[in-house]
Amino acid sequence: MATATATAMTSSQIAKLIDHSLLHPTMTDKEILAGLEVAKKYKVAAACIKPYCIQMAKDILNGSGVLICAVIGFPHGNSTTTIKVLEAEEAVKAGAQEIDMVVNVGKVLGGDLEYVTNEIRAINEAVVKHGAALKVIFENDYLEDDHIIRLCKICTSLSVAFVKTSTGYGFVKQPNGLYSYKGATLPHLELMKANVGPTVQIKAAGGVRTLSEVLAIASLGVARIGASATTAIMEEAISRET
Repeated sequence: MATATATAMTSSQIAKLIDHSLLHPTMTDKEILAGLEVAKKYKVAAACIKPYCIQMAKDILNGSGVLICAVIGFPHGNSTTTIKVLEAEEAVKAGAQEIDMVVNVGKVLGGDLEYVTNEIRAINEAVVKHGAALKVIFENDYLEDDHIIRLCKICTSLSVAFVKTSTGYGFVKQPNGLYSYKGATLPHLELMKANVGPTVQIKAAGGVRTLSEVLAIASLGVARIGASATTAIMEEAISRET
């Protein structure tokens, strides 16, 4: 449940929690342009986009105060470390101020934490060198609590800017053969909050679609929330004020 402090947030404060997500694989350039206008209209924290859209985002968001966040190794994290570093460097050189990267989930599950640590370190160094910030996506639906705790401690030791719950595309096959995902959950966010250092911020993403969900997450001290339902969330926040 949202606390009184979270409930009292203004619509402008709520907007600055949101990374407006424009990542669905079927999105056309026309739809992405419209989404960037949404990000600009509400003055959200960032527009989260595919790397090829960076110039498009710069053209629309210039002077708006909305950051450009590009994803790399998305959504499955399976590229080599070298490719991830190159992708991150290309994105920040092109104008991305933030990078959301996906860990190699198989390496996490297999216990190869040296590989995982070295990869995050290499990408973080490449991003920070160019003045940008890194968010490390865990894809919590695939992980046990112990994996999440270990990743939090690795990211803290490497002074990563953010840890992030999910891509929104981490679907898990169920016993009935269907695929589903939970995305950002309050228990996982509480676990992450308890296991990161004070300089590491948290981003919740995946399945956050309503203002009440945003406020509940904000009450935990989460700094960013990835959302594609930004218009509905913001219109409700604005109507609440009026």
